[in-house]
Amino acid sequence: MPALDLPVWGAPAQILVVFGIAEICLGWWRTLVIAYVAILAGTLYARVSLAVFLGWRYRAYVTAAAVIVAMVVEVILKDNLAGKEHLAAIVAVLVLCGVSALRHGRTTGAREGSGSGLPPIRS
Repeated sequence: MPALDLPVWGAPAQILVVFGIAEICLGWWRTLVIAYVAILAGTLYARVSLAVFLGWRYRAYVTAAAVIVAMVVEVILKDNLAGKEHLAAIVAVLVLCGVSALRHGRTTGAREGSGSGLPPIRS
C-alpha cells in the first residue's frame, strides 16, 4: 500500500528498482535478510534501509548519510508514525552494518592479515 502522499505507481516502482539493485549487488539471500530485519523493525518500506546498507557496504557514505538525514528531517517536519518506522528500520540496519563489519573484519584479518576488507592489489 503506497503512502498517501505518493502516486499509486510510486511505491511499487521504488521497491522494484531498489530491490532489483540490491539483489544484483548483494545477492538474493542478503537482500532478503536485510529487508526482513527492516520489516521486523517496523516498516514495510525497506527500500530506505537497503539504501543505507548499500551505501555503507559500497562506501557511499555520503549517500547513506543523505538518506538518514532525509528521514530525520521528514520526521521533524511531518511527525507521523511512518517516519518513525523508517527511523526504526534505519537503526536496525545500522546494527546489521556493525555486525557485518565486525564479522567481515575478523574473517578478512584472519585470512589475509590486513583487515582492510579489500582484496589485495596485484600488479
